[in-house]
Amino acid sequence: MSMLTDRNDGAQAPMLSLLNVESAYGPIKAIRGVSLKVRKGEIATVLGSNGAGKSTILKTISGILDPRKGSIEFKGHDITARDPAFIVQQGLVHVPEGREVFPLLSVRDNLLMGAYTRKDRDGVARDMEMVYAYFPILQERAQQDAGLLSGGQQQMLAISRALMANPDLILLDEPSLGLSPKLTKEIFEIVVRINRERGTTILLVEQNANMALNASDYGYVLENGRIVMEDSCDRLREKEDIKEFYLGMKEEGVRGERRWKKKKTWR
Repeated sequence: MSMLTDRNDGAQAPMLSLLNVESAYGPIKAIRGVSLKVRKGEIATVLGSNGAGKSTILKTISGILDPRKGSIEFKGHDITARDPAFIVQQGLVHVPEGREVFPLLSVRDNLLMGAYTRKDRDGVARDMEMVYAYFPILQERAQQDAGLLSGGQQQMLAISRALMANPDLILLDEPSLGLSPKLTKEIFEIVVRINRERGTTILLVEQNANMALNASDYGYVLENGRIVMEDSCDRLREKEDIKEFYLGMKEEGVRGERRWKKKKTWR
């Protein structure tokens, strides 16, 4: 864990800030008045059940989905509803749910696609070696079509492709989706290394609350499109609602029976 625990000291403006953001798919509101901040150098996480609106937050930030209301600032500049290509050029890269690699391109060409906005050839070459150091299997498979990789290897490639853009902030959507516990652990360890060693800021969306809370500095809990709780991850892990509803640590009644009807205190 980093030292980024007190977010009220006013010493540092947030790298990313959402204020009362609302997004919808047609008539269906997916997120409702979401406000959150991510500071430079930290890993922030958004926790929530399937369908809570977690991925919609990332799509709205990266310009894939235009918000109905609210504003988004990145590094002090308004990026609300800007073109996704412009947002990438500002240093914000989205790793989508489900990997979405280019299946008919080689692993190496997928990585080069991540660096398409860059002009510094030497820097691109250095970053290629850097991602190979993080994920040696990608170097072994560099000439292989990305569509032939396993799910875990494709997730490694998607993260590495984002790193090739040399981003200031990565939006990372459900990196554990469909992966074994062993692979999930390996990928989270690399994500933390990337943050600690490179200083890359990360906003993580993840259903595996235990992994997310252990890897992150600050957390938000999203329910039905609204932020219902936020705190440092150290403190969130100790909250009874988080233990019961997200970490599976169920409180038992006097007869040892699970309390099925217990309500969350944030409601």
